[in-house]
Amino acid sequence: MTTKNPLLILMLALGVFGIITTEMGIVGVLPQITQKFHVTAAEAGFLVSIFALVVAISGPFLTLLASGINRKVILLIAVLLFAISNLAYAYTTYFEIMLAFRIVPALFHPVFFSVALVTAARLVPPEKSGQAVTQVFAGITVGFAFGVPLTSYLAENISLEAAFLFSAVVSLIAFAGIFAWLPSMPVSEKMTYGKQLRILRNPRLWLQIASVVFIFATMFSVYSYFAEYLGRVTQMSGSWISFMLMAFGLIMILGNFLFGSLLQKSIKKTVFAYPLLYIAVYVLVYFAGPSFLWMSAAVFVWGIVHSGGLVVSQAWLMTEAQDAPEFGNSLFVSFSNLGITLGSALGGWFISEWGVHQLMWSGVLFAGLAFLMILLWIKGFTAARHKDTQDAA
Repeated sequence: MTTKNPLLILMLALGVFGIITTEMGIVGVLPQITQKFHVTAAEAGFLVSIFALVVAISGPFLTLLASGINRKVILLIAVLLFAISNLAYAYTTYFEIMLAFRIVPALFHPVFFSVALVTAARLVPPEKSGQAVTQVFAGITVGFAFGVPLTSYLAENISLEAAFLFSAVVSLIAFAGIFAWLPSMPVSEKMTYGKQLRILRNPRLWLQIASVVFIFATMFSVYSYFAEYLGRVTQMSGSWISFMLMAFGLIMILGNFLFGSLLQKSIKKTVFAYPLLYIAVYVLVYFAGPSFLWMSAAVFVWGIVHSGGLVVSQAWLMTEAQDAPEFGNSLFVSFSNLGITLGSALGGWFISEWGVHQLMWSGVLFAGLAFLMILLWIKGFTAARHKDTQDAA
């Protein structure tokens, strides 16, 4: 099945953009949420962690359950629920209701991603499938570069309701485009998981999974409170925070290309160096924090390194999941979100116990744990190669 309508691929990318804006746009409006609902920064941080936790737990299972349902129906349900959830965020006056409506779209987050990528590949000729998937994936980067900071800007300059209505409108546009242009796509074959589950017997895979969890915890234990840190430590205004969020997202595009090229040269060396690089960044951000000028510069360095976490972790995990790449990717989605949950929760605890300026040390702690898992994997890999050499002899 192919389509000549380029806007359909754009609608799928727009759906991804809406999902990322809904999931991570909360990061840029935490200060406004704490004021509206009269909750602490740590309590507001649960809006980030609960979303990621639901994705982590439900991802592979719900993707499997949805594997036999018409793909058009799944995509439409997912984007509609994202729109409804944002409307709930905009108009509720109860924090508990907002927390509940973080769970609803999180259930469909991994399902939409997996179905959208498969759908994009099927809608174009085989030689263009990679390009179509890349275009849909672009919704992630654009979501970080524009969706998150624009949400923050709208909340600061218009209202918190306007910020959430923006996300709702994006999802509704994606819904209309998918409904109008995507043909019915019933599933002819259900995917079996027997062979794919066998990769879980590999102990080195579990070390990689642990390192992925800790890398994402490293990233989001601090990034989840990005606006809080710049507002309280650097004393930036809401408008400056919005600008910094946009600069952070834009520089992530450069970082993706940079780490992509490093991974092509050597996956192991890039993965080995990544946690150490992030420790250096957090030390820089800690000392630059009170200075407007130095913190502005540090944000650019931070954005470059932060962007590497996604591609580095995914490439790292797939080195041991090559026999079942689809299941490996579902593990990546689940455990990376578990890392986000763990990181944002511990980051909130650091803030409540020691203040927002000490937040960086939660990231340093997780980076150290990620580095330890990578060292253990390297030791296991070396031992396995040595055993294979002895067996061959």
